[in-house]
Amino acid sequence: MIFLIRVLPANFYYFYPTTIHCMSNHPIYSIPARFRRVENLHILFWLLKDACWALNLSVPAIIMILPTMGAAIVITFQTRKIISELLHNLAILFWIIANCTWMIGEFFGWDEGEFGLRKMALFPFSAGLAILATYYLLYYFQTSFRDKVHRQAEQVLEKEKERIQS
Repeated sequence: MIFLIRVLPANFYYFYPTTIHCMSNHPIYSIPARFRRVENLHILFWLLKDACWALNLSVPAIIMILPTMGAAIVITFQTRKIISELLHNLAILFWIIANCTWMIGEFFGWDEGEFGLRKMALFPFSAGLAILATYYLLYYFQTSFRDKVHRQAEQVLEKEKERIQS
C-alpha cells in the first residue's frame, strides 16, 4: 500500500487523498495518518505481548492484552466505513482474541484436554478465517466491489482532510 504525505504549515502531516495509477494501471488508495499511527502502536503492543508470552512472563503478557485489544478495537472502529479494511481488521481482532485465549490457557495450564483453551481458541480463529473467506470468495474479485472500496477510501480521506482543515 502506498501512502502520500503532504506537509501542512505547522509541520502537521496527513495522508493526502489522491488516486495514483501504478505501472499496472490499478488505483492505489491511502488511509489517514492518524489511522496509521494507531496501527503502528498496535503492532508494538502486540509484539510486547507475544514477547512476554515467549519469555513466559505471564503478568506483563496478560497486562498487554488490554492495550493490544484496545488498539485493535479502535482500528476496527476507525476503518468501519471502508468495508475491505473493516473486514480485515475484524479478522485481526478475532486473531488476537484467539491468540490471547491460547496464551492464558498456557499460562494457567488450561490449554490441554477436550475443552482446553487451545482448542477453544479455534472458535475465534475460525471466525476470522470465515470473514476473510467470505470477503475473498464473494467480493474481492468483483470489479464493482473494488471500485466501491476505492470510493469509500477516498470519501474517508476527504472527510479527514476537512476535519484537519477545520
